[in-house]
Amino acid sequence: MTTLIIDVADIESVKASMKAAFRGEPQGCRYSFRSEERLLSTLNPNRWAILCALTGAGPLGVREVARRVGRDIKGVHSDVQLLLTCGLIDKTPDGKLHFPYDAVRVELAFKAAA
Repeated sequence: MTTLIIDVADIESVKASMKAAFRGEPQGCRYSFRSEERLLSTLNPNRWAILCALTGAGPLGVREVARRVGRDIKGVHSDVQLLLTCGLIDKTPDGKLHFPYDAVRVELAFKAAA
């Protein structure tokens, strides 16, 4: 099972992970946002539903994704374009949407203000 971890990380943490990966240290599948606000605005409920519909499903057309999430094609298409642009989902050569993960884990943490 391939799990994508979605988290919030600063640029230094991302650089450290990349350096470790270049040294051959496994990093797993990870997608990092720069801030909690960006994560939550990008993965709004409609886009989260699209990711859920694509998780473990293999390549699907936009119409099928719209059917699975119970929304109109135009709205789903707009959300899909944003997910494609930010690199969270891919498009196959035949135009289908692909999210190559069987599970997603979101990691968010915060501390009390100093």
